[in-house]
Amino acid sequence: MIGLLGQSGVDPDDWPTSTMVATVLCLWVPFVVGLVVLGRRRGSGSIRDAYRVRFRVVDLVGLPIGVVGQFVLVPLLYWPLTTLFPDAFDPAKVEERATDLWNRADGWWVLALIAVVAIGAPLVEEFVYRGVILQSLEGRLNDTVALVVSAAFFGAIHLQPVEFPGLFVIGIVFGLCWQRSGRIACPILAHLAFNASGLLLAAN
Repeated sequence: MIGLLGQSGVDPDDWPTSTMVATVLCLWVPFVVGLVVLGRRRGSGSIRDAYRVRFRVVDLVGLPIGVVGQFVLVPLLYWPLTTLFPDAFDPAKVEERATDLWNRADGWWVLALIAVVAIGAPLVEEFVYRGVILQSLEGRLNDTVALVVSAAFFGAIHLQPVEFPGLFVIGIVFGLCWQRSGRIACPILAHLAFNASGLLLAAN
């Protein structure tokens, strides 16, 4: 989502956290409206059924999956990339966006940043990328192809080439959570834990 802000003509690196948070919230409005309209037009007209909005205790497995994705899977993925292409995949470049966001936040805006990154983004993005895009692709392609295509789109839409490998792989993980559980709760929780872990890394 932050990557999209860079296409506005204003450098997001120059924005205070308050402006960043407010802009992201405004960008989410059309997404949420679109999700509601689309959900009501699908199938029975129930938003709950359209996006498989259900929760079971087993969906809590998404939390450790997200943490492992942030602390184990992504570092393992970038280790050979950093070794082979040290300039392109410098760890500082990979972590730069999250670190800059955290460093610019202070006071109450730290809580606002946490709310946006660790709660808002997982909710909105999972409904869009898994609930709409992946589910639609599953109706047209086999599940594996749909999973890969949706993960590639998830990585590319963030408009951060250095982050694409990690976002693609974690998009696969979130997509598997959706496909294996049959509910949106599991990928939301995995995404929440992944983003929260990323903020924890940025804070250290």
